[in-house]
Amino acid sequence: MFIRLFKIALAAASLAYTVILFMDNQIGNGIGMLLLTIILVMMTLRSMRMVIAFVNLRQQKMPEAKKWLSRIKVNHLWPKQRGYYYFLLGSLSMEENMNEAERLLKKAVTLGLKQSHDEAAAKLNLAVVASARRKLPEAMKLIKECKRLDTKGLLTKDIKMVEEALKGGGARAAAGRSSGSQSSARQQRRHGKKR
Repeated sequence: MFIRLFKIALAAASLAYTVILFMDNQIGNGIGMLLLTIILVMMTLRSMRMVIAFVNLRQQKMPEAKKWLSRIKVNHLWPKQRGYYYFLLGSLSMEENMNEAERLLKKAVTLGLKQSHDEAAAKLNLAVVASARRKLPEAMKLIKECKRLDTKGLLTKDIKMVEEALKGGGARAAAGRSSGSQSSARQQRRHGKKR
């Protein structure tokens, strides 16, 4: 909390000094100070560690994203930023622990995400988790919510891909079918060799 107050005070002092520079007709210094003030205000409003973690996640650098997220203190974030924090953590933990991912993604949706397509992405991830647990009605309900929330069409391909997996019997069923066909082919080859 102290750090947040310090950042706010520093940004306010910088803004006041910028106004003084412009009033004294020091336009060049005022412009330079204005750029510094913008940076300070952005640092006050956004967690730079979360921005770096998000960039690493977009670039598929999962260990780096986890490293940056682990450096964030949740109680120092603004309420909407907490939603994004849990969304990023849930997205990262989907491959390792579905229970933890579901808990984190539900917490992110509860806290709220600023943009509707981000909420749609969180609910799409929840649909994947529900599909993996063979809760197909719940997954279909979440898919419908994703379609409603994705007004810009950013997740259209992903939604279609998850829908196709659901129509095929869910994520585990699809994975079981592909591995089952391989093992049955192996068994046929083994029996053919023995005869």
